[in-house]
Amino acid sequence: MRRLADLYEALDATTSTNAKVEAMVRYFREAPPQDAAWGLYFLTGRRLKRLLTSKLLVQWTQELTGIPDWLFDEVYASVGDLAEVIALLLDQHERPAAPEEMPLSWWLEERLLPLKGLDAVEQREQVLSWWRVLPRRELFLLNKLLTGELRVGVSDTLVVRAVAQVAGLPPATVSHRLMGTWAPSRAFFEQLLSPDVSDGDVSRPYPFYLASPLEQPVASLGEPTDWLIEWKWDGIRGQLIRRRGAVYLWSRGEELITDRFPEISEAAAALPDGTVLDGEVLAYEDGKPLPFSRLQRRIGRQKLTSKVLAEAPAAFIAYDLLEEKGEDLRGKPLRERRERLEALLKDKPRFTVSPAVVTGSWNALAALRHESRERNVEGFMLKRLESTYQHGRKRGDWWKWKIDPFTVDAVLLYAHPGHGRRASLYTDYTFAVWNGSDLLPVAKAYSGLSDQEISKLDRWIRAHTKEKFGPVRSVAPEQVFELHFEGIAASPRHKSGVALRFPRIARWRLDKKPQDADSLDRLKELLHAQH
Repeated sequence: MRRLADLYEALDATTSTNAKVEAMVRYFREAPPQDAAWGLYFLTGRRLKRLLTSKLLVQWTQELTGIPDWLFDEVYASVGDLAEVIALLLDQHERPAAPEEMPLSWWLEERLLPLKGLDAVEQREQVLSWWRVLPRRELFLLNKLLTGELRVGVSDTLVVRAVAQVAGLPPATVSHRLMGTWAPSRAFFEQLLSPDVSDGDVSRPYPFYLASPLEQPVASLGEPTDWLIEWKWDGIRGQLIRRRGAVYLWSRGEELITDRFPEISEAAAALPDGTVLDGEVLAYEDGKPLPFSRLQRRIGRQKLTSKVLAEAPAAFIAYDLLEEKGEDLRGKPLRERRERLEALLKDKPRFTVSPAVVTGSWNALAALRHESRERNVEGFMLKRLESTYQHGRKRGDWWKWKIDPFTVDAVLLYAHPGHGRRASLYTDYTFAVWNGSDLLPVAKAYSGLSDQEISKLDRWIRAHTKEKFGPVRSVAPEQVFELHFEGIAASPRHKSGVALRFPRIARWRLDKKPQDADSLDRLKELLHAQH
């Protein structure tokens, strides 16, 4: 476990991408394959389910340290991370010599994961025995694993670079092998590094090619005839795989969602074997998309009733063909992939090829873009017809030209500490709008401010705190922020009655006073206009 603690600290201590890659390369080369597999598991954003409740961990910490509730709350509010708080408090006590280093896989497979099968007394005995002997860094890592909150500040792209460097393989090959569901094992890690590029997992999707936001004038792209122009669909990006008689539907977040959309899975059984489609799962009816809020009714439900299926009928809008008859087509130009896609899906029920939008000029396209919300789409996708299907976000060939977001001016009401390097700063915020003479919370946001603005706002929050609720601070309602969001929907779960989709901070409105903020009525007008 010491090696992973060293890696975690090394990654947290630098902003240099090269330094991060070098640290991971050292780890993958030096760690035993089984440990390297577990390290890779966490580096790629996968997490254990919570093994113990926070309440128990706090209770046991107080028993060992004798710290009262009020003081623990103060420390927690200052630090903002439970695992770090426990490690810091326990580190104040005298500790024996560090125990013999045991492999990370031993800790996870022989000690931590079996905790779920023990009663509370046995769990307490085990955890306290570890707390009494582990050094602070390993103690911190252990607590992160116990709470299921181990997050490592490194992108998938850098992880792929590091593994590719160790294996001597192309990054695209490594990225593909890491897609889908896999278990952290010695066999998996050795297969990952193997020079044999054959892949035995028939369910595995290809790495997704991601478009970049269009920030330059659209006319700078050259002639419209060089581009495939499509509507940007507002659904769930996915890959539909038909291999060896089975069907798999993967979301872009690498979640297997086959069972969530049985009508698509059943229709996919008619596709030829060795087919992989890239496209969008939409709520779709009478030949046109429905609002994303309709699709949300199916997301996260444990049981799909006939009523839910009727309210949000789903379809798969295909916009690329990645594999046909088992042949990988990603290296072929989009123009050819598109022709083969149209031929493949001709007269296939529940499968629609994303239609090309044909206009005479960029100006005409810009005018048509204003109809996006009426069509329940988010703008346009612009794809160079000669482009290959790459992986990750490669600029130049695929662009997303989205519609302008909704905006609202809101007042800061609450602040919460961030995570990782920002655990000691207030970086997560709750915003409110006016409902008569009262301020009513409507959104939470944590992105959009610069480091300098975060530091400045953190100082202001500490100086203008009204009340404390654990790590959360209620502040004087004086600061106004412009928020951007992609959509708005009615929500009985929220006191305001509305839910904003993807809210983020656009700017700190130091030129506005709280009374200048928007009202709930304006948000309801936007909701009415959207529908």
